[in-house]
This record gives sequence, structure tokens and C-alpha cells, in this order.
Amino acid sequence: MTKAGRTLLKGALFMLAAVALSACSMFRGDDSPDGQSRADADRGRGGIPIFGGGGGSSSSEAGIGVNSFLWRASLDTLNFMPLASADPFGGVIITDWYSDPTTPNERFKATVYILDTRLRADALNVSIFRQTQSNGAWVDATVDPDTEIQIENAILTRARQLRLSNVR
Repeated sequence: MTKAGRTLLKGALFMLAAVALSACSMFRGDDSPDGQSRADADRGRGGIPIFGGGGGSSSSEAGIGVNSFLWRASLDTLNFMPLASADPFGGVIITDWYSDPTTPNERFKATVYILDTRLRADALNVSIFRQTQSNGAWVDATVDPDTEIQIENAILTRARQLRLSNVR
């Protein structure tokens, strides 16, 4: 087949794919009696929420994929630690190492997982990592499990405060 024939064949396949995909519109046309998009009409029907939308999620959670109160409360609670990474769609907050000026030979790092779009205690998981300096090198050290629970409780308390201040 010549180069011109291949180009013509590719163009025809592209046009066929474009026509086929145009039939897969995710929005209703103007002939919809109420003028709503399919996403708006399907809201609240028990579908799987993607990126916080659909599935009957409240408007306070529509922008991110996790509970917005838990997200904000986690950032507020850990605001003294430098932020390394924050993924609002996946619900993961990772801080960088933080060393309190009063104890320079000890540093902490936190990872927060927000697991649900609802404000629930089991929708939150906090992991704390601790290192101590020994002979000029940082060495992993144990963390009191109560520390993680205390931080989770502080985040949940802040999330409840945010929710109550947002109620109209």
C-alpha cells in the first residue's frame, strides 16, 4: 500500500472513530424534558461516586473525593508540620520530617489516609513515624500507639467543629 493510501485509511478510521464516539455523549441532548444532564439526573440513584460527585454526596463533598471536613481538619491539625504531599482525590496527606526545636535529636513524620466521603471515625487512619539521631545518623524509633489515636481524635474533633460551623 502506498503512503497516500495509508494516510487515507488512517483518516477514514479516525473519522469513523469520531462518529462512533459522538454517539456516546454523556449528556442528554436538548430533547430532554427537564434539560438536565445525565450526571444531574443520576445523582442520588445510588451510583458509584467518582471524584466526590454523584451517588447522593452532599455539596460540601462535591469538589474532592473524600470528606471535606476530615480533609480540612487534617490539614488544620497538622499545619505545624511541613507538607510533602496532599492528594484530595485519593485522600492522602503526607508530611515531611518535623523536628521540634526543643528536641532537635528527634523528628516525626505523619501520613493521613481519609477513606470515605462520610464524616465517620473509621474513615480516618493516621500513621506516625519517629526517628532519633544516633551517632550523626537518623534511626527509626518506636512510636507510642496512643500518639496516633490522639492525633486521630484531634482531627475528628476539628472536623466536627467545622461541620457544626457550616450548618445553616
